[in-house]
Amino acid sequence: MLQLRPIDCGWERSSWSRELLAREMAKRTGILVSRSTLGVCLKLLKARWGRARPRVLCPWRKARRQRRLRENRTMLSTLKPGEEAFYVDEVDIDLNPRIGPDWTLPGQQRWVLTPGQNEKHFLAGALNHRTGHLVWVEGDQKRSWLFLNLLRALLRRYRRARVLHLILDNYIIHRSKIVKAAFAEWGSRIHLHYLPPYCPDENRIERLWLQLHANVTRNHCCGTINRLLRKVRHFLHYATPFPGRQPFLVKASHV
Repeated sequence: MLQLRPIDCGWERSSWSRELLAREMAKRTGILVSRSTLGVCLKLLKARWGRARPRVLCPWRKARRQRRLRENRTMLSTLKPGEEAFYVDEVDIDLNPRIGPDWTLPGQQRWVLTPGQNEKHFLAGALNHRTGHLVWVEGDQKRSWLFLNLLRALLRRYRRARVLHLILDNYIIHRSKIVKAAFAEWGSRIHLHYLPPYCPDENRIERLWLQLHANVTRNHCCGTINRLLRKVRHFLHYATPFPGRQPFLVKASHV
């Protein structure tokens, strides 16, 4: 029953409550149980109260989508000596904290002080497919030059590599005229492998960004963007290689 939504069962509600589950169970079985009894049943089923995850369907046909994903996986499995592959993406850092769940005592609610006036910063990162090491750059705008700065950082870091393969999404800054002009200078050293639209699960660096938000930007209490960025850098330093060390278990940086 939990695999269905209330609306699938004829109820005008978007999510289940224990009271509604009890009524649906009574409708199906003729047995009415109390709210507390249903809570025990849910615990026995190891059901949890969790957040839903938003999802956008890929507009491509399934065959086209699977073909592109297969091409990327084949590239990763057939890397030649002198070639490196990376998962590339950008992430927003907001001074206004992302509000999320946390453990609290009964009857209490955690307060998160927000600056009110938001400031934004952006990171562009490249996660090495084989080693899990991260190369990242920072900027105050998410523009093509941020992506180009990342490419320059990769070329410096992996100057001995013959080819750098980048797996990335179709965001406009990855396809702009400025980027295409830069590729005329770099020749064939960088190959771009675009993912189908709305396929974040296929980009491994997205998992690192999720950990960054869970451990740094969610419910943070930094009063300035510079202090928040110092904590972000501290986290990314200990998160490399990823997945590897657990940065949320290291001593806090007093910054």
